[in-house]
Amino acid sequence: MSDQSIHVLILGAGFGGLAAANELKASARSNVKITVIDKKDWFMMDLVKLWIIKGTRKFETSKRPLNSITRKGIEFLNEDVIKIEPQKQTVVTSTRKISYDYLIISLGVELASEKIPGLLDNGMILYDINDVSKIHEKIKHLKSGKLGFAIMGMPYKCPPAPFEAAFIINTMLKEAGVRDAVQIDFYSPAPLTLPIAGPEVSQQLLELLKSENITFHGLHKTIQVEPNKLKFENGEREFDLLIAVPPHKAPKSVYDSGLAKEGEFINVNRDCKTMFDNVYAIGDVTSMKVTDSIVVPKAGIFAEEQGITVARNIIAKIIHEKEKAVFDGKGGCFVELGTNQAGYVEVDMFSKPTPLTLLKSPTTQHMQEKEKFEVDRLEKWL
Repeated sequence: MSDQSIHVLILGAGFGGLAAANELKASARSNVKITVIDKKDWFMMDLVKLWIIKGTRKFETSKRPLNSITRKGIEFLNEDVIKIEPQKQTVVTSTRKISYDYLIISLGVELASEKIPGLLDNGMILYDINDVSKIHEKIKHLKSGKLGFAIMGMPYKCPPAPFEAAFIINTMLKEAGVRDAVQIDFYSPAPLTLPIAGPEVSQQLLELLKSENITFHGLHKTIQVEPNKLKFENGEREFDLLIAVPPHKAPKSVYDSGLAKEGEFINVNRDCKTMFDNVYAIGDVTSMKVTDSIVVPKAGIFAEEQGITVARNIIAKIIHEKEKAVFDGKGGCFVELGTNQAGYVEVDMFSKPTPLTLLKSPTTQHMQEKEKFEVDRLEKWL
C-alpha cells in the first residue's frame, strides 16, 4: 500500500469519530487523506440535552458546525451511510460510493422507540433532541401529579443520564414550589440503579435518590405504554407525565453489512478490530466484553479513548510499526444533581478481578469539571 493513496474513512462524527480524526490528523503524514461522514451537519454533546431541560442552554446556541473540521484539512461529508461493503472496501452514501484503505465505524446507536408499543404517543424521549425542549416546557407548567422515568432497554448510552435528569427536574420542581405535589417514580428493567457500576455505587446512587424522595423500582421491564399507564411484565403503574429511555439498536447499514446480528452491536476486543481487515468499530455501536456478564458502558469518554486507540494503531500500520495501542478502559461519568453540584463515577473497566468503580461525593468542583469537559473537547475537535 502506497502512502500516497492511503484513505482513512470515518463513519460518524460523535466523540469517537472526532477524537479519531483529530488524532490521525495530528500524527499522520500529510499524504494521508481523512474523511468524516455524518448524517447531521452539527455536533452537540448529549450532556447538553440535560441543560436544555434545565433551561440554562438552547440547542441553537449549543450546536457546532461539523464542516469546521475542514479547516484542519479533514474532509467532511454531510451524508447518510446507506451501505458498508467491507469485502469491497467501499461505503455507499446517499450520493456516492467511497473507497477506503482503513475504515472506522463510529455510527453510534439509534433509538428503537418502536419496540415499545404506545411509547411515542404517550411519552417523551429523554435522548431525542426534539423532545428535550418539550420536557422543559412540561416541567415548567407541572403543578402536581405523577412523573415517571422509565429505562426501557439495556444497555443504553450514558448510564447516569436518566438519573441526572431526575435530579435536575427534582430541583426545578423545588424551585417552582411544587415538588411536594409531584410524585417521582423511576423504573428500570435492572435490579440495581447502575448495574455496570456494581452494587456499591448503585446503592450510593439509590441513597441519593431516596434523599430526594425519588422512588426507584427495579426489575420493571416495560412492555407497553398506554395513555397515563405504563405496563410492565410484572404489573402496571399510572403516570401523568412520562420521560423514557427507549431500547437502542445499531444503524441498519451495520446489520446489512454482517458486522453485527440484528438487534445486537459490533463485537470488538480492546484493539477495536472487527472481523474484516482494516475495519475498526468504536463507541456506542460496539459491544466490548469485560467478563461474560459485563460489557464496556456506552459512554462518550470511552468512545473518545477508543477513537484515539484506533487512530494510533492505524498510524503505526501506515509507517510499518507494530500496533501496540489498546483501549485501557479507564474513565468516568459525572452525575449532575441539579443543585450546581455533581458526583463523579470513576471507572477502571479492566481492573482485576472485577471492574473498579468509585462514586466521588457531589461537589461544585465536579460540576465545573463537567462544564470544562465540554469546552475542552469542542476547542480541541472543532
